[in-house]
Amino acid sequence: MRDGDRTVLTMANDFKGDPKEFAIVIPVPTVVRQEQIRVSDRALLDHIDAYSAPRLVEYVDSNPCQPVFAQGRGGGGGGGRGGAAGGAAAQARALGVTIEAQYTVGEYDILILSAQQSTGLQTWLMQNGYRIPNGASGILDSYIRQNMKFFVARVNLREQSRLGFTVLRPIQVEFQTPKFMLPIRLGMVNADGPQELFVYAISQRGRVETTNYRTVKLPTGMDIPNFVRNRFADFYKAMFSEQVRRENMNTVFTEYAWNMGSCDPCAANPLSGDELRQLGATGGGTAAPFGAPGRGGAGTPQFLTRLHIRYDNAHFPEDLVFQETADRANFQSRYVLRQEWTGTDTCQAASQYRDTLPQRHENEARALETLTGWNIGDIRRQMGR
Repeated sequence: MRDGDRTVLTMANDFKGDPKEFAIVIPVPTVVRQEQIRVSDRALLDHIDAYSAPRLVEYVDSNPCQPVFAQGRGGGGGGGRGGAAGGAAAQARALGVTIEAQYTVGEYDILILSAQQSTGLQTWLMQNGYRIPNGASGILDSYIRQNMKFFVARVNLREQSRLGFTVLRPIQVEFQTPKFMLPIRLGMVNADGPQELFVYAISQRGRVETTNYRTVKLPTGMDIPNFVRNRFADFYKAMFSEQVRRENMNTVFTEYAWNMGSCDPCAANPLSGDELRQLGATGGGTAAPFGAPGRGGAGTPQFLTRLHIRYDNAHFPEDLVFQETADRANFQSRYVLRQEWTGTDTCQAASQYRDTLPQRHENEARALETLTGWNIGDIRRQMGR
């Protein structure tokens, strides 16, 4: 959630393993106060994912002898997501590390650190039980040179048990900075292959895009064969992988951009005002309300942009830098199934309609081949052609 220099960042991490092994280190531009940190609800992100998910739409051909306007109906979506105490401060200072603040928020123990140089920070983290992968030092150093702080969180197992949660809930952090960016490089150091990232950016102004990488819209609106209805997840994964390949994996893709006051139709119900507030639509502390006049007007609906990135260190050597645009044009990744008319009427229009079907089916097969890279022969066989 971005408004002026105010950012509210809600992060959900996919983690497999024992929670005691989980920790995150996130560069932040300033010392984050305790009231600026919250533990959020995964259901919020599940909802915004469902609302903006790529989807199928289906149209049924009318009887050409009795033409009517076709009605569309939405199909399935889914393109898819320890504190330091005692002598720790003195130990940290000896290594050029300052513990700026420490809190327990929900089931997380959180430290805000600053450092003079990366080797001291890495040494301190390792001495305090954080496993830092090889190659982290150079990336940490680049953030230190930018005078950034480090938000460090690990699971407090006792608090997690007391609160009754068995999964890691999202962490939400709020801060003020003119830099509209998302640090991704540290997460690549211990990555096992390319990472998959979804960014849901909510802005009062308009569509969000990256400034240091190309941002392109995914192909949309193409007619594809009907068998894809039962293979939409496979189709979308293949389609996205093909677009990544064509763009040499150095492009950010827009999957959805829409005024949150409406949808056409809705893949899921729009987020409620309460849900938007939980994602940061009202400020903490003295921050102004997100819809305050001067940022498009108090009554202007927020604008949601969904970005999808597949990245690794070789193709994304820089953190993601964003900008808000004034573009409020609506866009969604949607793919069209057309159910053919199967009636027995024999008017001239019906005969002409039937004559067009073979070429239409071939066009759908070719479109699917282009989108996914699937073999055209296999596509035709699945179509029964």
